[in-house]
Amino acid sequence: MSGTTTGKGIGFFSRLLDNTTPGERYALAAEQIRLAEDVGFDAAWVAQHHFHGSEGGLPSPLVFLAHVAASTSTIRLGTGIITLPLEDPLRVAEDAAVLDLLSGGRLEVGVGSGGTPSSFLAFGLDASARHDVYNRHLQVLRDAWSGKTLGSAANQLYPAAPQLLDRLWQATFSADGGRRAGEAGDGLMLSRTQPRPPARPDATLAQLQDPIVDAYLDALPPGRTPRILASRTLFVAQDRRQALRLAGQGLRRQVKAFERQGHVFTGTTVEELMTAFDAHVGTPADVVESLGRDTVLERATDVSFQVHSIDPPHADILRSIELTAASVLPQLGWNHIPAAA
Repeated sequence: MSGTTTGKGIGFFSRLLDNTTPGERYALAAEQIRLAEDVGFDAAWVAQHHFHGSEGGLPSPLVFLAHVAASTSTIRLGTGIITLPLEDPLRVAEDAAVLDLLSGGRLEVGVGSGGTPSSFLAFGLDASARHDVYNRHLQVLRDAWSGKTLGSAANQLYPAAPQLLDRLWQATFSADGGRRAGEAGDGLMLSRTQPRPPARPDATLAQLQDPIVDAYLDALPPGRTPRILASRTLFVAQDRRQALRLAGQGLRRQVKAFERQGHVFTGTTVEELMTAFDAHVGTPADVVESLGRDTVLERATDVSFQVHSIDPPHADILRSIELTAASVLPQLGWNHIPAAA
């Protein structure tokens, strides 16, 4: 099943990887999100990572988003993702309900079963069992938000949050996962870190993710509006040479980590690494051309742009956000719609 959209929710995604102290990381990411709101982005997304500061730097995304909510007013605030097997699902339901109220109904909740395998041991879990635990926890989350009784007839979620059922997203790398998200009527989250199968090391993100989108759309209940969020690496600068220099530095730092995730690198030039990382880098004209070739983006209802794994300095991130809003999105013809509308 196919589908296209030109009106998209445009998001800024951060893994909070600025090269500084944890507290300063949080402050810089909050500033980046405030700028994204100022220039017209619809949503801001943050990832959850436990223990490993070099991978994500944020174990408590709902706490951080509550802080950001206090200094923003319109931008939607999303988790991309909460690693649900490692959480108490009732506490996630409660914390999300409170945050949604405090933010004026701006919360989007993305969940997934993934995460760094070594992190599971610290939580007393075997990473191989994460999918079963995820499914159980996801059902508890749905039951709580649906207002079902929890443990006894006297227990129901307070504050009630049935509205969050329509702002739940599932992240997946597989067509089966896309089908499950579709059957549930949830949003579908597609990651720019999609692993390459060994037999297809040169496959593009679109080649791997179009079948996931197909499975999702085919399974979606009649009348249910699709929600498809595609995350992509985007770094825009006015000078192409400067953009490529920063891209080369950042991408080379990430090669070993991505190899452990199943990525295969066939070259080491900046251009070859940009292709392997699916990174859209350069001037506004450069990235408009490369983004236009991504068929998944044609079908996505929402797109979140991140500067990872390039991770340029903070000032360059701010400028990239500005150039994306002013010079990239208008050329792509992506008319803004509220995220997850």
